[in-house]
Formats: sequence, structure tokens, C-alpha cells
Amino acid sequence: MTSSVTPRRRLLPTVLAAGLLAAAALFVPASPAAAHDELVSTDPAAGATLEALPAQITFSYSADILTDAGATVIEVTDSSGASLADGAPTVSGAEVTQALTGSASGTVTVKWRVVSSDGHPIDGDFAFSVPAAAVSPSATATPTASVSPAPTESTTPAQTPNATPLPTENTSAPSPLPWILLAVLLVIVAGVLVYVFASRSGRKTAGGDTAGR
Repeated sequence: MTSSVTPRRRLLPTVLAAGLLAAAALFVPASPAAAHDELVSTDPAAGATLEALPAQITFSYSADILTDAGATVIEVTDSSGASLADGAPTVSGAEVTQALTGSASGTVTVKWRVVSSDGHPIDGDFAFSVPAAAVSPSATATPTASVSPAPTESTTPAQTPNATPLPTENTSAPSPLPWILLAVLLVIVAGVLVYVFASRSGRKTAGGDTAGR
């Protein structure tokens, strides 16, 4: 009885060890397949504040990026949504470069999509900012040009007051003459009428006196 039990006890640890090794062999190959390539760093970095728009953006990945047509897509836009990308991106191993053009102020948004070395597409986005102070000097120069036409407008009304009194003097000068002549004529006529009536009344009173005597 004792001799048949001991071989079974010795066989049990061996079976358990073989099972653990088989389970480990199943999980070990699965870990590399689940880990895809990833973005390691960018230049400029996410959240950076720059003095001006850089000439290009550089992406560094953990492994080589596939160079198939259309596999790498990078979009760079300014705060108004205008595109700042200059041509197609350039792929060199694990590094991708996107040239930029134009000028921008405010937030610059970057969206990227590449195909990693295992054929799986990955994507992401980040942003950096360019101060708007670089654009403000050009805007301040415009109001100075708009103020210069203002004096030309102020000179025109200065001439109008001198022109207005002239017609008033011409119209007022002839107007009193006919009224003065008419008034003099009325005075003369009134005087003549008064004289005529007075002379007639004097004659009547004189005639009455003579008849009474």
C-alpha cells in the first residue's frame, strides 16, 4: 500500500508545474500583440506657448511608422479654422515631420493619424499657442490712417458761414425802399386830405357867420 501512494504524491507537483508553464505560455505571446506603437513626444510640445508659428512640427513614435500612401494624415489649424499645413507630412522611420506655412495667433490645433508598425492605425490631437501680441502692432497702424481724412472734412464747413451772409445783405437792402416810399406817399395823401377837409369846414363856418349878421 505504501509503495503505490508515494509515486502519486511525487507525480502531483510535476503535473501542477506543467500546467502553470502551459498557462504562462498562453499569456506571454498575447502581451506584445496588445501593445501598439504610441506617440512619444512632439516638437513643439503639447500646451507650449511660442513667440511665433514654427516652421514645422516633429512627431516621435515608439516604432517605425508605415509609409503607405494616405496612411499618415496631419491637420494643423489656427483659431479661425484655417489650415497651416504646408504639403504632405514626411515619414522617416519612427519620426514624422509636417511643414507649416503662414502666420497664426492664439491656439493652434494639431490632429494626427498614422499606421503603426503592426498595421494598426492610431491617432490623437494636441494644441499649442502663439501670442496675439505679434499681430497687434499692424492693427494699431490702421486707426492713424483713418484719422487723416477727418481734417479735410472740417475745412469745408468753415467756408459755408462766409457764403451765407452775402445773400442776406443783397435781399435785405432793396426791401426797405418801397416801404419807405409808400409810407411817405401815404403821409402826403393824408396831409392833403386833412387840408382839404379843414379848408371846407372853415368856409362853411365863415358863411354861416355872414348870413347871421
